[in-house]
Amino acid sequence: MLTLYRPNLSDLWFRQALLADEETMFYNRAWGGTIAFPEEDWADWYDYWIARPEGKRFYRYLSDGGLFVGEIAYHYDAELGGMIADVIVYAPARGKGYGRAGLRLLCAAAKENGVGVLWDDLAIDNPALGLFLSEGFSEEYRTNEKIMLKKAL
Repeated sequence: MLTLYRPNLSDLWFRQALLADEETMFYNRAWGGTIAFPEEDWADWYDYWIARPEGKRFYRYLSDGGLFVGEIAYHYDAELGGMIADVIVYAPARGKGYGRAGLRLLCAAAKENGVGVLWDDLAIDNPALGLFLSEGFSEEYRTNEKIMLKKAL
């Protein structure tokens, strides 16, 4: 059963591995692919995202029986004036429904935390588009580079 897990600082090895995995981050190739997350950055990142989210950020791991399979998050984007969603499923764990379940858990957490609308911007060729549309997101607009999605909670 998929559950949300609030990581400890020492658990950030998984985020480091997730962001460094080329197959996992293939969806992000339009924006650079993998993302460096060196251990010396963990404490500041943890403080900002988890210890002091200030109602502007939410971050959790997706856990199945104690095994980390992905992450979900949302954060306030000042340019948009709203909360941007983020769901990443570790490539070896894909194809098992974790993306859908994670997106549902993220929407439920956002709603519980008083968020009325979630947005996401997907690269134009991101295969997750169908998942988001099937979970109630609608396409607000698209450019040559991205598709902006929105869901009222």
